[in-house]
Amino acid sequence: MLFATWCAGLFVFAGTVPLTVADPEKRTDVIVVLTGGSGRLRAGLDLLLEGDAAYLFVSGVYRGIEVDQLLAINKQRPGEVENRISIGNAVDTIENAAETAAWMHAQGYHSLRLVTAAYHMPRSMLEFQNAMPDIHIEPNPIFPDHVKRENWWAWPGTTALLASEFNKFVLAWLRLKLGMLIAAYTANGEPA
Repeated sequence: MLFATWCAGLFVFAGTVPLTVADPEKRTDVIVVLTGGSGRLRAGLDLLLEGDAAYLFVSGVYRGIEVDQLLAINKQRPGEVENRISIGNAVDTIENAAETAAWMHAQGYHSLRLVTAAYHMPRSMLEFQNAMPDIHIEPNPIFPDHVKRENWWAWPGTTALLASEFNKFVLAWLRLKLGMLIAAYTANGEPA
């Protein structure tokens, strides 16, 4: 029974993975790229060069890597955009959301376009909306070639990837709900 429920949840989760960019024309204050997958940084740089935002924040950069190194990796001339890019060094999605929230509030920004892989978007949105309830977040999924979106269950690699991401999403959701329950319980004057 538990496995059947998990399987049903996986199919529901897979249905929440975006198939397109919902509003590609909407301008935001900042573009935020979560590193860790192919094509994300390139997509973020393209959006910056197209004028979709004035600034780019790259969250999850390995410690010690500088903006000019990122641009060189992506074959972009540093002089064009270097002063419009900031980098962070989060190691997971929870830290991505926390460091982005701190950076956004320090800069006084109110909206961001979130760039990550489509399969990672549901969990990223959950974490980012929790960390920044006052910030408008526009999802901008990218679609890695190795992830098969149609008939995903017929592709073992994609199935394993979605199953792993679903498990992480469930754990994140439970962690956030438990945190809210504890906060509500404590706020009512009850001991934690």
